Amino acid sequence: MPHAVDHHAILARFAASRGGAANIFTDIDPRRLAHICVDMQNGFMEPGAPVEVPEARTIVDNINRISAAVRSAGGLNVFLRFTTPGDESWSNFARRMGADAAKHRAAFTPGAHHHQFWPTLDVRVDEGDAIVDKHRFSGFTPGTSGLDAVLRAHGIDTLLITGTLTNCCCESTARDAMQLNYRVLIAADANAALSDEEHAATLHIMAMVFADIYSTDEVVGLLA
Repeated sequence: MPHAVDHHAILARFAASRGGAANIFTDIDPRRLAHICVDMQNGFMEPGAPVEVPEARTIVDNINRISAAVRSAGGLNVFLRFTTPGDESWSNFARRMGADAAKHRAAFTPGAHHHQFWPTLDVRVDEGDAIVDKHRFSGFTPGTSGLDAVLRAHGIDTLLITGTLTNCCCESTARDAMQLNYRVLIAADANAALSDEEHAATLHIMAMVFADIYSTDEVVGLLA
């Protein structure tokens, strides 16, 4: 099951300062919305994978439901894929990884098994979905991804973020998106971290200033 975190309780903490409104962006145009699915790859999802996030296996159905709703509504699905940089420009990350750095680098090299998307993730490039490789946690780190250019080319102003890890790549991408003036939505039950506590902590931070928080059911209704 996805994380057992009540996103409505989180939103209630901030509603009073917003005139009682739980979320801010109620005027969503689905044709200008992009669903950003973050790093749902074998290397984060398989049992025993280099960065296994067991909860990520439980959110695939919700992500696929959101992807289908976005396609039907005329929006854009973008599937981000963490990819090992081709140079040593992120040497300090390698230092933080320590003895696991070489294994991590090999796992997320293009063509490696762990670099590939989870087999039941519904990616439909032939129906307009986009795949964007990124070389940092955030899809918006300058010079490491083509995400911003893809979104601008499609006239996107609103992002809906799903994927893993909630408190690493998803949060990093959401923070940067908001500061680039995108409107940001988070699907609470379509993101996954290593614990309920870590997941909830990010949702609190997002709701405070960075993003609106919805469930998958709410997102599907919003897009309809």
